Amino acid sequence: MDRKNTSRRSFLGLVLAAPLTAGTLTACSGGTAGPGQPSAGTASIWYLSGQPAEDVRKTAVETFNESHPDGRVEATFFANDDYKTKIRTAVGAGQAPTLIWGWGGGTLAGYAEAGQVDDLTSWFEENPDLKAKVIDSAWGAGTVDGKIYAMPMQTMAPIVLFYNKPLFEQVGAQPPKTWDDLMALVPVFNEAGIAPISLAGQSRWTTMMWLEFLFDRVGGPELFTAVYEGDEDAWSNPDALEALTMAQDLVRAGGFIEGFDSVVADQNADQALLYTNKAAMMLHGTWTYGSMKSDGGEFVPGGDLGYMNFPAVTGGKGDPSNTVGNPAQYLSIYSEATDEQKEIAKQYLKDGVTSDAVIEGWIGIGEVPVFKGIEDQLAASENPEWVTWVYETALNAKSFQQSWDQALSPAAAEELLDNIARLFQLSITPEEFAANMNAVLGQ
Repeated sequence: MDRKNTSRRSFLGLVLAAPLTAGTLTACSGGTAGPGQPSAGTASIWYLSGQPAEDVRKTAVETFNESHPDGRVEATFFANDDYKTKIRTAVGAGQAPTLIWGWGGGTLAGYAEAGQVDDLTSWFEENPDLKAKVIDSAWGAGTVDGKIYAMPMQTMAPIVLFYNKPLFEQVGAQPPKTWDDLMALVPVFNEAGIAPISLAGQSRWTTMMWLEFLFDRVGGPELFTAVYEGDEDAWSNPDALEALTMAQDLVRAGGFIEGFDSVVADQNADQALLYTNKAAMMLHGTWTYGSMKSDGGEFVPGGDLGYMNFPAVTGGKGDPSNTVGNPAQYLSIYSEATDEQKEIAKQYLKDGVTSDAVIEGWIGIGEVPVFKGIEDQLAASENPEWVTWVYETALNAKSFQQSWDQALSPAAAEELLDNIARLFQLSITPEEFAANMNAVLGQ
């Protein structure tokens, strides 16, 4: 979906912050570490840390550098939440890396409005084979006012309801097909001394996933589209209030593990609760499959991990095939990079993120690349059932809605995350949530 009404975005006030210091960075794959642009002949990129995805990202850089000795890429890695703060600060301070990694959407729109990333439309027109490699639905979040400012890359990552099969067998229950089924499971697991749902509430964006699906299942994707387009009082729509109320009903029923608002996603503590049999379910991105496989002992290889799309809401307007999450991740080129660095960056887009080694790496850790024509590679993988299910879930969804904190502007997203945390802490009512968010519509 193309960005709309991007002129309403207020971005510069958020990013004009103090510069980063070199001491905050840790570099890999050679070269010196430091904020922003490295020396001539080298382009820089900042990536997310965390295994096993970090190794695949390193592979992309290392294989590119081996075949491009005269135009290297230097990578620096940050934890998820730290990265989001540091990259906005760096862009506003004129210290951004050559290649800006992100999730597209509202943040990208802000960069584009401020002239901080290059318009790549004509370059992709000159390289139609590269553009044709990427699944069509991924381009929307990289596009602003009909112009391409970022290339979709890495993986498609819908949000999935994971569940612990042995715990369901222990209580004699089946995975929930409807929201009513899910609510009925809460007392069953609590009475058995098992937390119904693991949630890393301190990270906030993990809590947001529950609202994203409830909004979709109750009101359909049009419900958030009204928010996205800045329609007056969009958050006060009766369907929105119903979804907000349902979220609090789940909290009040004891649906989430005790102390969920102190659990942190960056430490994978929420995943550990699932695979150590402390919690029966977890709503999370497909990227967690790889870390649960590597950290959870025999939980994944032994077949104890179950997964499904979010349950339907009886009488709801959203199609049960709909999903939410990240259609892809995105790379933009910093407008203040040198011409030489920009050329290296474009070569990296061509040869680095789309290489066979990188595609095989993503599939190898249980994730699904955002590229066409990979069905045979998925079927031949170590996890064929999982990766094929993710691929088909993404491609067959009637709506694949981008994560809200990426679709909205950074300012509106921060307000959203703050209010979601308060909603799940039961410190505000659905009506107060709606009023607070209506006040920042269009920002």
